[in-house]
Amino acid sequence: MKTSTIVWSVVAVLGGVGAVAAWKSMPCSSCQANAKSLGAVVTAVANPAPAPAPALAEDAKAFSVDPVHSAVLFRIQHMGVSYFHGRFNSFSGSFHFDEADAAKSSLSVTVKADSVDTHNEAREKHLKTADFFSVAEFPEITFNAKSVKKTGEHTYDVTGDLTLLGKTKSVTTTVTHVGTATAPAQMGGGEMSGIETTFTIKRSDYGMNFGVEKNMLGDEVQLTVALEGHRK
Repeated sequence: MKTSTIVWSVVAVLGGVGAVAAWKSMPCSSCQANAKSLGAVVTAVANPAPAPAPALAEDAKAFSVDPVHSAVLFRIQHMGVSYFHGRFNSFSGSFHFDEADAAKSSLSVTVKADSVDTHNEAREKHLKTADFFSVAEFPEITFNAKSVKKTGEHTYDVTGDLTLLGKTKSVTTTVTHVGTATAPAQMGGGEMSGIETTFTIKRSDYGMNFGVEKNMLGDEVQLTVALEGHRK
């Protein structure tokens, strides 16, 4: 039987997005499979994945974090009888809290996971494995503010994305603006400012489950982020 041919074109324009599919001299035996493929393309354009929450606009007034005068600390329960504390030694970021218009505020922090410090080399080696921070695969822990609401004279509710082990969860925390001052000449001059926040997450929400089931280590981790920043 002689195989006939089809010349067809489909143009889908949905919400300002154009999808064009054209086949020329296509054997009928392939029509059905390619029609299904076309349908999948049109469906994907018609039903796009939801866009992530927009980040706050880039802040020209932001203070750059001074790691020498800042700290990122954590606390976790050990064997159900005590709390153990640790820290991260390498991190960067910026922040600015606008007292007149909180929507113009910003906060962004990046922590190097392999800088975890617990004053014990063997324990730190374990923490860097896939049981915990899996630093080779996920070298950074990040927080980026999405919205800021002023709640008091020096306090703000900040909602943002916390990314750990490749998983991103929304977190809301209360941030205290400690103060702002003129930096002394020996610190380079300009302005300096400081903030602090403490909040709790469940590490299992991010896929960090080691020791949770047997209560060796708690699921809840308290994080304290105390930042001093400078701007010219």
